[in-house]
Amino acid sequence: MSPDFLRPVRTMITGIASVFAASMASAESAHGIAMYGDPALPPDFVSLPYANPDAPKGGKVVFGNTGGFNSLNPFLQKGTSPWQLRFWTHESLMGRSWDEPFTLYGLLAESVETAPDRSWVEFTLRENARFSDGSPVTVDDVIWSYETLGTEGHLRYRGLWGKIDSIEQTGPRTVRITFNEADRELALIAGLRPILQKAQWQGKGFADAQLHDVPIGSGPYVIDSYEAGRYVNLRRNLDYWGKDIPFRRGTMNLDDMRIEFYGDGTVLFEAFKAGELSAVREFNADKWDTQYNFPAVQRGDVIKTEIPHGKPSGMTGFVMNTRKAPFDDWRVREALTLAFNFEFINDTITGGAQPRITSYFSGSDLAMQPGPASGKVADLLQPFADDLMPGMLEGYALPQGDGSARNRSNIRKASKLLTEAGWIIQDGVLVNQMGKPFKMTILLQQGDSEMATAVEIYARALSRLGIQVMTEQVDNAQYTGRTAELDFDLTPFRRALSLSPGNEQRLYWGSENANAPGTRNLMGVASPVVDGMIDAMLTSETREDFVAATRALDRVLTAGRYVIPIWSFDVGRIAHDSALKFPKTLPIYGDGPQYMPEVWWHDG
Repeated sequence: MSPDFLRPVRTMITGIASVFAASMASAESAHGIAMYGDPALPPDFVSLPYANPDAPKGGKVVFGNTGGFNSLNPFLQKGTSPWQLRFWTHESLMGRSWDEPFTLYGLLAESVETAPDRSWVEFTLRENARFSDGSPVTVDDVIWSYETLGTEGHLRYRGLWGKIDSIEQTGPRTVRITFNEADRELALIAGLRPILQKAQWQGKGFADAQLHDVPIGSGPYVIDSYEAGRYVNLRRNLDYWGKDIPFRRGTMNLDDMRIEFYGDGTVLFEAFKAGELSAVREFNADKWDTQYNFPAVQRGDVIKTEIPHGKPSGMTGFVMNTRKAPFDDWRVREALTLAFNFEFINDTITGGAQPRITSYFSGSDLAMQPGPASGKVADLLQPFADDLMPGMLEGYALPQGDGSARNRSNIRKASKLLTEAGWIIQDGVLVNQMGKPFKMTILLQQGDSEMATAVEIYARALSRLGIQVMTEQVDNAQYTGRTAELDFDLTPFRRALSLSPGNEQRLYWGSENANAPGTRNLMGVASPVVDGMIDAMLTSETREDFVAATRALDRVLTAGRYVIPIWSFDVGRIAHDSALKFPKTLPIYGDGPQYMPEVWWHDG
């Protein structure tokens, strides 16, 4: 754990004179804040552009999760909680519009104010903001939430705490956060931290919360009932404080939302076909085309809806644990990538309908450009020339197979690279100079049939190289524990990326937390080049510089060969009860946790 996480933060209440002095040096309060430029929506906007402000309230829906849960606190590092809770039950000071690259509008806060250089940000709470028990949301709750989440919460919340120099109350409903480093995005990140109720945890250990210690939130939904590992039922709070603010109009329209838990995806799909679930997301194009023709679809009771988007591909594939030998050798990682017969595997699993991800930001203007680095990208990389892997400056592209089952050409290239890395074949087994065989374990979650099929095909190819492969399929809880403890060689991997990447990049692949238990940096990359490109992104003052820095980062990560990329998800696919409706205007980010069911409604 970084010592920054434990750094004390000075909490101060300033006098009237200091408030006046600060206000003279600051910009005016605003209804929103954008990463670059101004918010697209005016101060008097009625609702988000992709929400229907006249959507009716009511109806009940049932969604399905695989696995189980042993916690109802989504803000802790320990335990497994339903992923939906942090979107439905709790709120932050500002809320994000998914129709702009990165813009926030007032939620718990009615306004936001920043220094011209964004060295500090100040939020003014709405006077009527309330927790679900009717108590007001106060500045004291805000300060306590930032400190508690920053020191005891999930790792995703701790990074910001180390960048805060002070957090202080500057008025009855205002709180100012001052940062200790130059980073334009910090003002926005601060606006997105969930706010918890301080009084609930007085005399209790937040990090030691049990299943029954359900955190009180200010969001539109409250947990109505649950049975450990089986279901969670949420109901819309009829006294929800924020139902009339512009950011919330036309959202959170359903009265009851229930999450049922199933052993695996196959059982969940059968439950949906039987009418036990209201909607499912489908990520396999071939299955979408061939298996969604059951009677309810034919009758029109279930609708197949596709939601396009304009966001980057992100990265999906098999991540290699570079903390371990031999995965710390780029030649080995390239050989393993060559042996992964994507064209054949993709045809087998998706019918070839989903194109391959070519880089972390592919499909967007932020993606690395083909060929040698040039212009500002080259300028950013050149100071790190001694630390660059092959392909980072001169250009890198993923290997392509011929589509055949044997993939002979790429297997030969892989064998040559393994030889260069010191591995030789003895009696059909690949061994190193010490005679130790090349063995690796691929960790999978139970019920993930697609990844199991991909691994089965992949293992056959690896065996032709003399590599011994063992597959371990474990339940959700074991999988979470194993990956948190970094106990894997290869495992499936997914990182969704936005049109405005920022500090989360440090969480995903920054050096600081590369070896920390529970890190999101699963590949274990600890590279001064990666860190340097992230720093360049975060300190960019123009869009042009930001794009160049992101393209440079994309090039370094892709040529680093940390992940074997598989197919992209270029459109959202939702099969749903015909009574579920959504607005005609779609956000540029398409589907996601904040789209369905957030702006959908029940009409039946």
